Amino acid sequence: MAGRGKHRRPRTNPLTRGIIAAGTGGAALTLPLLGATHASAAEPQSAPAAAQSVPQAAQPAKSLTYTVVKGDSLARIADKYDVSGGWKQLYKDNRAAVGDNPKLIHPGLKLTVKTTKTDAAKKTATKSSAPAKPAGVAQATQASAKTYANNLDGWIRESLDIMAQKGIPGSYDGIYRNIMRESSGNPQAINNWDSNAVAGTPSKGLLQVIDPTFAAYHVDGTSFDPYDPVANITAACNYAADRYGSIDNVNGPY
Repeated sequence: MAGRGKHRRPRTNPLTRGIIAAGTGGAALTLPLLGATHASAAEPQSAPAAAQSVPQAAQPAKSLTYTVVKGDSLARIADKYDVSGGWKQLYKDNRAAVGDNPKLIHPGLKLTVKTTKTDAAKKTATKSSAPAKPAGVAQATQASAKTYANNLDGWIRESLDIMAQKGIPGSYDGIYRNIMRESSGNPQAINNWDSNAVAGTPSKGLLQVIDPTFAAYHVDGTSFDPYDPVANITAACNYAADRYGSIDNVNGPY
């Protein structure tokens, strides 16, 4: 029986033939499926390339209103808001408000700033809607929260508020009297003929302060420009307080 089994043709189970056929058919069908898999895998790679080929449009400049604070300059504001053209363009856009001297901008002055920063307006709105500070903090920043006129009266009043915070004595009348004697109220006044001028340090500004004195008695929170009216008044009053006790005690050249 074992010898006869060698020469007998093996019979194939119909069910087995069906499975083999199905397997063969399945193998043939997998070829297009594999092709589809590879094709779909290639699509995400080509999509970014197409997207990259489309140039992005330049962000349009947006205009916002900026209120100048102590220590500001056109260059600093232009840099903060990425103004196209820098401080020169900012000055050109606001020349009517600033005047002929781009270095002379005062706290409270409103400037139109054209910025390409998308979040600039949002930040400005966030600052304006910030919660109120505690009473102690609000009192310390009272001078910076006020709005002052951009004229001699406003400059004196702003300086007096800063002086009150710093403990520097002086009155409106004392400051006004000395300003009218020294510069007649011209913040750009400069003395080019006296001994200080001969020595290379001419007196400047509303209260005719020389640069070394301005630097020595400069008050924190004010501009470092000696021609800035508020900075000039405050530094001069600080000097007068140290030397004479108060600007009110000064009744002649000092």
